[in-house]
Amino acid sequence: MPSPFRAPRAYRIAISCFFFIQGLTFASWASRIPDIKNSLLLGDAALGAILLSLPIGQFFALALSGYLVTRYGSRIVLITTSVLYPATLLLIGLASVPLALIVALLLTGFFGNIYNIAVNTQAVGIEALYGRSIMASFHGLWSLAGFTGGLIGTFMIAQEFSPLQHYWIINGITLLLTLIFVGSTLPRDAKTSESNPRLFVKPDRVILILGVLAFSCMICEGTMFDWTGVYFDKIVKTPKELTQLGFVAFMSTMAGGRLIADFLITRLGARRMILISGCMIFTGISILVAFPYVIPSIAGLLIAGFGVSSVVPLAYGLAGQSKTMPAGQALAAVSSLGFLGFLIAPPMIGFISQGYSLRLAFGLIALMGLAVAFLSGKVRQHN
Repeated sequence: MPSPFRAPRAYRIAISCFFFIQGLTFASWASRIPDIKNSLLLGDAALGAILLSLPIGQFFALALSGYLVTRYGSRIVLITTSVLYPATLLLIGLASVPLALIVALLLTGFFGNIYNIAVNTQAVGIEALYGRSIMASFHGLWSLAGFTGGLIGTFMIAQEFSPLQHYWIINGITLLLTLIFVGSTLPRDAKTSESNPRLFVKPDRVILILGVLAFSCMICEGTMFDWTGVYFDKIVKTPKELTQLGFVAFMSTMAGGRLIADFLITRLGARRMILISGCMIFTGISILVAFPYVIPSIAGLLIAGFGVSSVVPLAYGLAGQSKTMPAGQALAAVSSLGFLGFLIAPPMIGFISQGYSLRLAFGLIALMGLAVAFLSGKVRQHN
């Protein structure tokens, strides 16, 4: 059992690394989607349908994740899933037929959701120790990991490593990080008022608003993660070795934005920050759609990445302060709605692309930036 008297900084460093593990795992999957799509001879609609496995897996963990964290504490849940979640990459790499990929993605969504609630509950507890907003910096490490994962994926593709070889290396990295930092995880959560938690707690109006805000923003994130490489391949028509340039551009400003978001939120306030973010999301993706050439596409993704950077950390931080629900279950409600957008968007893009065009699908996603801007007023009224 780790000491409850560790300096807050030690906890912060450790949980930052667990956010890094989470982001690296997801980015490693996302960076190889074009290769997996081609190796299994999948069309856009088929890929979209298979990608639905992720939100379905997440759905099965929806109520369970908050319950497990509230019942057993986020520490033990985080440690367990920090091994299981990256391990699902190996199942993805082994998939040689669509059915095997579906099963692997179901497990990825399931363990990914539980990991997400556990690590964010730890972050809420550490933020309480600091007494100020630091949530965005944790999510900045997730984004930095996504940027790193994109670079690693680009290198692995250039060196002709198979997805399975790539994923074995990622599992080695994540397991090493877990072993190094497991002793500095927060031993007790911020809220433990319910000794007998219920499996499902009805979210109140404040939590629902934060959930819809996260949903609107993460539809944009999910699209950029899973379809940017395909967009650069099919629409921008870059060489194969450069298809990840857009993804890396998006992740770079998303990571950088999150590292300064706590400062900006303090200076500008939640409502103004969300309003600006929504406008940047709309502008960036609109540029990507209107000018499908390398330079403007990268510029658009740089703008969109900064736009999405602070919205979800802000929603999570406010949810963790809920007075009507335990932190783990409040986070589970907001996170589940958010990740529903994150994971439903990619298959939706596939269906729209197959029936109409990929550019039209991205154009519809740009409108979600306007939804984020609109919801900024609702956040101010209730928080």
